[in-house]
Parts: sequence; structure tokens; C-alpha cells
Amino acid sequence: MQPLAPVAEPLSGLGKPHSGFGKPLSGLAESFLNFCRVEKGLARHTLSSYRLDLERFNSELPVPEQQASGQQLADYVESLYGAKYSPRSIARHVATLRNYYRFLTREGEVGKDPAEFLASPKQWSTLPKYLNREEVERLIAAPPDDDPRGLRDRAMLELLYATGLRVSELCGLELTAVERRMGVLKVIGKGNKQRVVPFGEPAGGAVDRYLADGRPKLLKGRASRYLFVTSSRGSAMTRQTFWSLIRKHGRSVGIFRRLTPHVVRHSFATHLVEGGADLRSVQIMLGHADISTTQVYTHVARRRLREVIDRHHPRA
Repeated sequence: MQPLAPVAEPLSGLGKPHSGFGKPLSGLAESFLNFCRVEKGLARHTLSSYRLDLERFNSELPVPEQQASGQQLADYVESLYGAKYSPRSIARHVATLRNYYRFLTREGEVGKDPAEFLASPKQWSTLPKYLNREEVERLIAAPPDDDPRGLRDRAMLELLYATGLRVSELCGLELTAVERRMGVLKVIGKGNKQRVVPFGEPAGGAVDRYLADGRPKLLKGRASRYLFVTSSRGSAMTRQTFWSLIRKHGRSVGIFRRLTPHVVRHSFATHLVEGGADLRSVQIMLGHADISTTQVYTHVARRRLREVIDRHHPRA
């Protein structure tokens, strides 16, 4: 059993045991952790990470652990992308599940290991996934423009691609954040830091149409400080709901691979770098604290250039 070093997660409370994901761990899971501690001699931090991974898994699984199928495990791993876990964190979750079910199989608690064919973390690319320009256009055009929710979804997609916001930043936008005349957003990002992000006329026009014909019909006369609302109560769009919506709109236009708001954020940054934008400007717009985080997009651009040469050059 090869332990992975603990990795910081995007969810609050994940850095300590019993994080409140839901049901307490089963006796089988506790036995597995004791086995890791006593017989494998794993470090305290690694054991804590295993516990947190299993707590989350236990709270999401619709059946007892011994009855879980390979497809249910694969669906669970897919849900981690929607929760915005990093590839490294997902790799750790997969390793936890594989080690856990290997233990259960050895102990005779399950007949066939359902984690046997979970995708190996080594197969995952460390480069960000992104859409090409034609796919972005199809995605943005997917929501209908003749009903309030469609106008809202289209405005959100336009603004997401125009600014590269994090999904939490997009969903949390308030009306006062939009400086329409100047074409900028005042965004509160990580660490409660504010930045100003410009947006173009296509996004501005989509927001105008939503504010004129979509938002009032959703609110039905009520007030809300949030820009993107889900009902007459004035509730802000949640990350989970928007993640589901973007997947639905993607499927409707033939984009079936994993599609999340972060993929559109990556597309924004990738297309900027491909178009010649300097990294410092991209860093500011994305709200990265360190430019080394932004530098990954230069690798994406180089990979894209290699693909273009391989496809089109007569002597490639």
C-alpha cells in the first residue's frame, strides 16, 4: 500500500478528522485505519487524509460499502471534479479507495474488488482541460434566449468566458459589482482580495438582456442583491447548481467530456495566451497570487502549437 502525502482540499473543515460530511465511519473503515496505523506504520497526516477521504465517500455512497459497484466508485470520482478538487487531490482519493477495497477484499468482506479498474492517477494530464473556440461558441449559444432561465444561463456563460472568474466568484456576484459603463467587474476573490476584471460587449449585452427580461421574471417583484438568482426568493446561484447546468448545456450541443466551470476558466486563459496576452495580465485577471500558477498556460499553448504543426505541416 503506497500512501500519498496529504493534500489541501478546497472544502472548509477538511484539514481535521470528523469534518462533518455526514455519517460516521463504519467499523470496516475504522479497522482499515487501524491496520494502516499499526501494521503499515503510516504517518499521522496520511491517516488523517485517509479518514477524511473515507468520510466524504461514506457520506456520498447510496449503498453500504460492501455493496458498492465499480460504476458507483467511478461516479463518485467524477463528482470530485464537480466539487473542484485538484487532480492531485483526486489522485489521493482514488489511492485511498483502491487501498481500502484491497483491504476489504483481503479480509473477505467483498468478493470482487470494485476499485480494481478505477482510472490510475498516472493517466491524468496535469495540464488544464479547455475548450476550443468553436466549442465555446456552441456552449454559450446552448441556453434558450426566450425564457428567463435561459437568459440567465447565457449571461453567466458569456461572463464566465469573458472574465475567467472562479465559479464561486461568478455565483457570488452582486449587482453593485457590475460597472456596465466602464465594462468591468469588481470581484472579491480568494483571501477577500478585490480585483477589477474587464469584460467585452458580447458579455455586457447578455447581462443587459438578462437584467431587462430575465431577472425580473425570476424575482417576481422581490428584491435581491445578487446578480444571478435562482428563484423569487432571491437566492444566489450555487456552485453545484451551475455545475449541473453547464454540464446539461454542454451535452445539448455535443460536448460530452467532463465539463465544469473551471474548464471554461481554463479556456479563457488559454485563448488569451494563444492570442499573445502577457502572463502578468492573465495572472491579474485570474486572481492568481503567484505567476507560477499562471505559467501552466504557456505549456498549454506550446502543446496546442505542436498539435497544429503535426496536423498541418507537410513534413511534420
